[in-house]
Parts: sequence; structure tokens; C-alpha cells
Amino acid sequence: MKSSSIKRIALLIIVLGLIIGLRFTGLGSQLTLENLQANAARLRDFSDGHFIISAIAFILIYIMVTGFSLPGALILTLAGGFLYKTLLAAVFVNIGATTGATLAFVFARYIAGTWIQQKYADKLSGFNAELDKNGPGYLLTMRLIPVFPFFLINLLAGLTRIPLGSFVWTTSLGILPGSLVYAYAGQQLGNIHNVKDIFSTRILIAFLLLAGLAILPIVIRKLRISDKK
Repeated sequence: MKSSSIKRIALLIIVLGLIIGLRFTGLGSQLTLENLQANAARLRDFSDGHFIISAIAFILIYIMVTGFSLPGALILTLAGGFLYKTLLAAVFVNIGATTGATLAFVFARYIAGTWIQQKYADKLSGFNAELDKNGPGYLLTMRLIPVFPFFLINLLAGLTRIPLGSFVWTTSLGILPGSLVYAYAGQQLGNIHNVKDIFSTRILIAFLLLAGLAILPIVIRKLRISDKK
């Protein structure tokens, strides 16, 4: 077995071990709306008294949750809105989520993405050509629609040839509307009785419209090509 393969397997085992270990710590199970509301006063006191430390801790926890595909990102966003208000919370969430997603993307590409692209280069040529032209639009669309699992997009994108830069900017831009909505909801923490309260029909329609705008140039381009044929 090649040394590069051994390194990949070793890294995969280490990361899987960390994910399992983090899940056993119960971090994800602690990130619930009930716990957030129960500890709201203490969190606010700590944030007000140690703003910089709390902000750094918030971002690091967000990186860990998104990077290791742990549950609780939505609750963290609500907490950010409660502690830092909408705009600042959205900035912190964007930094943490984009960084965590990028780590997951790079991990997937290093572990399997490069190997898959080399081994199945011929079979993936058409797929890669489509992504070279329209990949950022597809990624942005999936980020804007909340129904696509965040962690799954990170891992699957890492298996493609989409450039890292395109992945980063589409992630950062695509999660911004959701970050603002959920952070604003966090400001109204006392009025939220269930996470489902955030997902109103209007909000979902707004996300779908944004996603439609993101993919519209691709659709128009394809229609023009089909007309020429």
C-alpha cells in the first residue's frame, strides 16, 4: 500500500474517532432550544462581561459543529442572535460555518476526491465540464435552499473538481440569508416555543425565490444553447 494511501486512511480514522468522541461528549444533545432558553441569562452575562472571549468561543464552536457535521448549528445561530444581535451574529455565524464547511470540503477532497477524479477521469469528463461552467450556480442554489443538508453539500462538493475559492464564496454568500433570518429569530428568543416556529411559509418562499434567482442565469444559458441547436 502506498504511503499516501496509508496517510489518508490514518487521517480518516483520526477524524472518525474525533467525531465519535465529540458525539459521546453530548455536545450536540446539549445544543437544544430548551437548554438555550434555560441558560439564556448566564450566557448573556458572560457575553456582556467577556465579549471578545465569548465571540471567539462562539466561532470556534461553530467551526467544530459544522466541520465535524455535528447537530446543533441552528441552535447556535439562535444563540448568536440572542447574544450579539442580528447583524453581528450573522457575521460570526458566517465565519464559523464557512470555515467549518471548508475544512470538511478539503478533508473530503484529500481523502477521496482527488483519487476519484483520477481513477474515473473519462467517465466524469462530462460531469466535470458541466461543473466547470455552472458549478458555482449549482452550489449557491443548494446553499440558499434549507432542505439540502449542509454537511452533505460540503462532502459531495469535495469529491468534485469545483475550485476551493468557488466553494468558499458560494458557501459564504449562500448561507447569509438563512443566518440573518435565524439570528433575528434568536433576538426574539423568549417568543420561540419550537424551532418550527422559525420556518414560516413566507420564509421558505423567500429562500426558494433567492435560489431561483441564483440558478436563473444557468437556465437561460441552457435555453439559448438548445434554441441554437
